[in-house]
Amino acid sequence: MSLNYEELDFQKTSIGDLMLRRRKMLQLGGIDIYEVKLGEDFLMTSLFHESESQLSILGLAHTDKKELDVVVGGLGLGYTALSALEDPRVKSLVVVEYLAPVIGWHKNHIVPVGRALTEDSRCHLVNADFFELSRDVSKSFDPENPTRKHDAILLDIDHTPTHQLNKTNKHFYTEEGLKELSQHLNPGGVFALWADGSPEKYFTNHLKTVFSCVESHHIQFENPITGGTSEGAVYVARSNFL
Repeated sequence: MSLNYEELDFQKTSIGDLMLRRRKMLQLGGIDIYEVKLGEDFLMTSLFHESESQLSILGLAHTDKKELDVVVGGLGLGYTALSALEDPRVKSLVVVEYLAPVIGWHKNHIVPVGRALTEDSRCHLVNADFFELSRDVSKSFDPENPTRKHDAILLDIDHTPTHQLNKTNKHFYTEEGLKELSQHLNPGGVFALWADGSPEKYFTNHLKTVFSCVESHHIQFENPITGGTSEGAVYVARSNFL
């Protein structure tokens, strides 16, 4: 195996072949970057993760509570979760990840931020289907606290609300699915969603059918691979105060 390229893990899953690879970017001084593929989809890279970080920063900025119980849907390389833990108000963080091998990457410290997440006592990695948990309004996302509701739910799993990794996720983005999700939030709680590309007005308006206050943010960042810029969207929606 070349020192400039290494396949760290490859596993077949119910939603496609999962690969974690490390390669050196010689044009950037030989830094190591970590990349994840699922089937033919390129999911994420450690080279740039501005959108993932901004999901937590923007989402948590919309609540003024002094202590926060937070859920992150989708672990990936861990940058959304890491950014959430950098907010000192976060007292508990449940990260729900469907693919068990991804959790293993972090627990075995194979990926760059794995140690930071697994050694933080506030952070709990849960192997489960986020979308199934969202549909079950009788239980919490936190298996250790089944009646707990949350102050913020941050979601980074699908490419966009209309381009899902798994077609079974489609229900979540309907009005019914979003209403189910909102029942997991405390009064005034925040739901924030990352999506690829620029914000879509139709989805901002769709969120307004369920949530009292909705904003969309356009995130742009330099892409050293293409030499240009890439973009992402962060939607932030707040539930009603009772």
